[in-house]
Amino acid sequence: MSNDPPLQLKPRLAISVDQVQSIIRRVSPQASVLDVAELHGGEIGTVLEIVLADSPACILKAYPASLQWKMAKEVYVLELLRDVDVAVPKILFADDTRRAIDLNYVLMTKLDGTMLGRREADLSDAGLFAIYAEMGAALRRINEVTLDSFGYIGPNGVWTAHPSNRAYMSAQFDKKLTEFCTRGGDRALAGRLRDSVMARQHLLDAAVIPRLCHYDFHAGNILVTSHGDPHLSGIVDFENATSGDPLMDIAKALYYFTPKDAPKREGLLAGYGKIGRPDWQETLRLYRMYCTLELWCWMAQIGKHEALAGLTRELANANS
Repeated sequence: MSNDPPLQLKPRLAISVDQVQSIIRRVSPQASVLDVAELHGGEIGTVLEIVLADSPACILKAYPASLQWKMAKEVYVLELLRDVDVAVPKILFADDTRRAIDLNYVLMTKLDGTMLGRREADLSDAGLFAIYAEMGAALRRINEVTLDSFGYIGPNGVWTAHPSNRAYMSAQFDKKLTEFCTRGGDRALAGRLRDSVMARQHLLDAAVIPRLCHYDFHAGNILVTSHGDPHLSGIVDFENATSGDPLMDIAKALYYFTPKDAPKREGLLAGYGKIGRPDWQETLRLYRMYCTLELWCWMAQIGKHEALAGLTRELANANS
């Protein structure tokens, strides 16, 4: 079992209106700050809404001390999407000097709409299918952005470049299985999972072009119109973006769905469109196993040990 302390996330950001006013002046000298409020959502960074007197509201996002590089990554990924037909925030200002506040932060536009997660309970199955179909179409447009190599995206592009999806995902499985054991996971189960990956690694060869993956595409990161039938109005939080196989993006988007969420699953896949890949459903199952393994390691890293037993059972079932 690792003795490392849990990773500290969502910094408690004590910031005055005067400090926010000094930040706003760097992009809009005449704007006057009326209010600053912390928004819910975002597992890693602290997100504040800044209400201005004579200008549209904007968003300040601050990153924890342990993950300051995430700021530059988010700026990089949003730039990749600048000419893509998806509604994403526009970066107004990025600051890593730690002069205004003792954290890296970005100032970005505020997208209109309400978090989808707040509207889902009131939607019919047909309504859920429709909005998730819009999401699937948007995810496909994101996945159409190509990069030069497979790998995890860092502050200035792909951090550790891999020549193929098999090379990238094999390295990721090995890394996470090693971490699983280091953090106290069942070594026998890890061995069985390794064998399962080896037996199915040929599935990884079908992805030949590295593509931008949001890799955290869920109702908490989706904005929709606030009234009437919901329509997609924005996509946020690109902190986990990777350059990889779009099927891994789909697998992560489907990960938290239960059997009662069939309209969401069916809508997302219908909106995404035809997947012209052999064995794509089996590939999704392999990526789901990776998502579970990754989540197990994350929960262990941030100290949420109560979640590990259920994730261990899921890993065991994925291997059976």
